[in-house]
Amino acid sequence: MKRIQRAAGVIVGSAVGDALGGPFEFGPEGAFSARFPVPGAGGEMCGGGGWDPGEATDDTQMAVLVAESLLEREGLDLPDIFTRFQRWAASEPKDIGLQTEDVLTNGMPWDCAAAIHFQVNQRAAGNGSLMRASTSAVHFAAAGQEATMDAARHIAALTHGDRAAWEGTAIFHELIRVALQGTDPLTALPVALALVHPDHRGRYATVLAPDWHPHQATEFNGAVWPCLGSAVWALRTTTSFEDALRAAIDLGGDTDTVAAVTGGLAGAYYGLDAIPARWTEPLHVPLPGFDGRVLRLADLLHLAHRLEGRRFSGGRGLRGA
Repeated sequence: MKRIQRAAGVIVGSAVGDALGGPFEFGPEGAFSARFPVPGAGGEMCGGGGWDPGEATDDTQMAVLVAESLLEREGLDLPDIFTRFQRWAASEPKDIGLQTEDVLTNGMPWDCAAAIHFQVNQRAAGNGSLMRASTSAVHFAAAGQEATMDAARHIAALTHGDRAAWEGTAIFHELIRVALQGTDPLTALPVALALVHPDHRGRYATVLAPDWHPHQATEFNGAVWPCLGSAVWALRTTTSFEDALRAAIDLGGDTDTVAAVTGGLAGAYYGLDAIPARWTEPLHVPLPGFDGRVLRLADLLHLAHRLEGRRFSGGRGLRGA
């Protein structure tokens, strides 16, 4: 399989998971299979919960904003990404995490807004930085292990002051890097865990262990570590893209983000062709605050080709860090 097929699989797969999971957010366990008991029968892009059929949520919207900044600024320009996030948040999107909204609207500068939020609230380990990491994971993969994990931490820190969120996003970046090389990302977990900050390594080692099940989670899957653990579990315990997404959404809870993360991993592993056309055809990504733009499958594929085709040349470097 060509690398670009895997790269496109990451970005489209994450968006598909997001759109599939959105209507089931905060619903009970097993709701997806209860509504669609026959795999492959169709109709799963059903909409609901305020979402149109095939409509991607804030997860994919923010991922697109990251991608467009990386491409237009020719590198990682942290103030630019933050400004795009602010513009989006000010447009009253249908969905935005409470923590993310506070950070983007509290009037603080880009380089201290998240840190101040964490100092005040002492809670900032949500999955809001992990959910948007598909595009940056593709962009930085060719830069190597250290560079991609470092970039993940910097982007995560724009909205999440808790290092737990940075480390989970960094692990996801590394798993995507390995998968784009055609290697099973699950085999990279021990090495990735060794690179996690010691204060958070144990927690991630628990949820990423081969014998861990989401039912063992001690926190809601809106937190970053059970979210990532649930996505890895869904990939590990299934044998197709479609089954991985079904397993992820059936966990209930924060279904759009768990499915988005699962879709990114499964898309890298199985490739673009494994994603059912009945899921990609209605897929669309509104961008509130950006002149009414709506991205569809062709736009996401073009984005994937640009992110992967350029690989990582260093651009103008990491600005604002």
